[in-house]
Amino acid sequence: MKRRRRMVRIPSMQEIDTERKRIRRGIYYRRALTGTISVLVVVAAIAVLVATLFLPILQISGDSMSPTLEHDEIVALIKTDNIDRGDLIGFYYQGKILLKREIALPDDTVVIDENGNVYVNEQLLIEPYVTEKSLGDCDLDFPYTVPGDGYFVMGDQ
Repeated sequence: MKRRRRMVRIPSMQEIDTERKRIRRGIYYRRALTGTISVLVVVAAIAVLVATLFLPILQISGDSMSPTLEHDEIVALIKTDNIDRGDLIGFYYQGKILLKREIALPDDTVVIDENGNVYVNEQLLIEPYVTEKSLGDCDLDFPYTVPGDGYFVMGDQ
């Protein structure tokens, strides 16, 4: 029995060059794609870090700061230790972030009369952001002295 020999075709130099170029192009695109994805992941991680540590973004829920802030508005908070009377501040209370207006600083004395007028250190607080004044529900005895490590905050409504 005779065996048949199989003919093996040897590619030409042009075919070898074309195949090499195709393989190099694939490697180049894979590296470019990997580099792009790596950069995007790093940028996203930095953005999340900045947003959570330095610039929290919140959606307002409720109307305690109306008319200054309305329900479903989106705000960005800037973290700082420099708090002045009249600033809007965000703080954690019972597991929630609340936004209120800074009324009195540590060691200030606050009095709210039956008409809703607020006095800080015996001076009437000018509140152009308030549309209607009232005492509302309050469990403090006035005059109230703010503790040395605390702040006195209220909603605008």
